[in-house]
Amino acid sequence: MSLVRSVLDQAERVPGRVALIAGDGTPLTYGELRRRVLAVRDGFLAAGLEPGDGVLFSVRPSPQALVLALGVVAARGVVVFADPGAGPEMFEARLRLAAPRWSAAESLLYAASRVGPVRSYARRRGLLLPDLSELPLRHVYTGRWLPGVPRGAHSLQGWLKVAPDPGPVPEPDADAPAVVIFTSGTTSAPRAVVHTQSSLAAGLELFRAKVPLGPGDVVHTDQLMLGLPTLIAGACWSMPPLFCSPGDFLRQLEERKATHTFCVPVHLAEILDAADERRLAGLPAGLRHVLLGAAPAPAGVLRRAVAAAPGAEVLSVYAMTEIVPVAVASAREKLGHEGGGDLLGEPLPGVSARIAEDGELLLSGPNLCRGYLGEPEHTELATGDLARLEDGRLVLLGRKKDMLIRGKFNLYPGLYEPAVTALEGVREAAIVGIPDPETGDEEVVLAVVGTVQEAELRRRLRGILDAEALPDRVVYLPELPFSGRGRKLDRSALRSLLS
Repeated sequence: MSLVRSVLDQAERVPGRVALIAGDGTPLTYGELRRRVLAVRDGFLAAGLEPGDGVLFSVRPSPQALVLALGVVAARGVVVFADPGAGPEMFEARLRLAAPRWSAAESLLYAASRVGPVRSYARRRGLLLPDLSELPLRHVYTGRWLPGVPRGAHSLQGWLKVAPDPGPVPEPDADAPAVVIFTSGTTSAPRAVVHTQSSLAAGLELFRAKVPLGPGDVVHTDQLMLGLPTLIAGACWSMPPLFCSPGDFLRQLEERKATHTFCVPVHLAEILDAADERRLAGLPAGLRHVLLGAAPAPAGVLRRAVAAAPGAEVLSVYAMTEIVPVAVASAREKLGHEGGGDLLGEPLPGVSARIAEDGELLLSGPNLCRGYLGEPEHTELATGDLARLEDGRLVLLGRKKDMLIRGKFNLYPGLYEPAVTALEGVREAAIVGIPDPETGDEEVVLAVVGTVQEAELRRRLRGILDAEALPDRVVYLPELPFSGRGRKLDRSALRSLLS
């Protein structure tokens, strides 16, 4: 069964149950969710969307964004996440590759990319937006009409006022492209992941099997890959507001009686800081699952999470855009792991993992994406991660590109960073190399966020690191640099700070 059909069928079974709670607290029932998705589908079809048409998607996370995206896929279109804020050259390169026929954007974005005062304000904030209205596309806008919205653009609110076709929902092609997500690349060679409804549905089922969900559960997150299985299970998806502060996130966990939440590790640390500032005992007692993902979870964050939510299962999810999820490990498993590296857990049922001769992790499974846009389909993903299999469990050793060269010794930071962050008095730690321009050898620098004194730290390091991996220099920072929505460690920025 396709992803959209699974959501709509659940909505038809429990129309009066609350499906979504918006950032401002407004509830949306399953019946109304279904009606809106079908109304958007019918609006696109009436406006001329054809199977396979790409829809450039520029709507921030919200119930209306979910309705719009599901409506596109229900109409057999393809949602294209190309990020207009990526910069003009990168955005244009992505558009050339994706070749969308439609644009769906907030009216404010149209105004910010075209209207003088709004555009100037956006530029002062460092946001260089393309003029979406000049693109040779058919346009759909959300929100109230604003100057800058192209003439003839379709209004999402207008579509929602029309009763959808009451007939049966046709089954779309589950193996056709449904979502395109740009993740990396350059202006000359952008790269985008293509997922089908079937690959996404398989990933959601793996989540549901590992993290049981059902009626009465409340999942507080803005992450689509946890929100969608929530809806398929008939539970309630609670969305935090845009630009939600850690304190507000914590407050909403309590007010909405959340049973599950998902956080990037850095964000969870900020939420726990907010709890400490308010002198709270920890996270709300009703939480049963705390999921961490999008970046490696440092030992310090895992320890704090376990202490703050003693009644919850704290889980770390290993995944990547191309294949979600891959493995899940509990905080206690990760903290109790010995032997170096970062324990990821057993590959989930159906996910196949093997290690190449050079140590790179190769993955396949029903949740693997179709491939990269414009490239041949693939049946196995070369992750770029170095790993080993230990009693059937994956252990991450680092990234191939993160390897440091020290004489004849190849140093992989990911092999040692978990052990360093597990030391008392260390909150975060990262190892980077500062290359010598003459020899190509690298000075090994350990960046630390914590309170342990350097002399004591170096003494402890000798007990957990190989002699060749001991740092040449230790630098204390107030925080490590992170980038992107996933708040991943920005090693390039860290090298610049330490150079």
